[in-house]
Amino acid sequence: MQSYFRFFQMIWLFLLFMGCTLLFYYGILWVSDEYKEYHRYDEPQGRSMKVVSPSSLDVQEEWLPIERLRLFLVDGE
Repeated sequence: MQSYFRFFQMIWLFLLFMGCTLLFYYGILWVSDEYKEYHRYDEPQGRSMKVVSPSSLDVQEEWLPIERLRLFLVDGE
């Protein structure tokens, strides 16, 4: 009798695991489908303004290798 109870416990645990796995899988598919329709590179609507202009950036054309290494270590770029 105890072996039947243990067998049904294992079946119940397996079904619970499969149910949670399927719920998680279809939840991820649903979120993925929702974000496919999200166009994040569209131009903003309404009254928007550009915050940074390229001329205001302090961009150097020629970087020394040690400066590039320092920038990589500090900013992770």
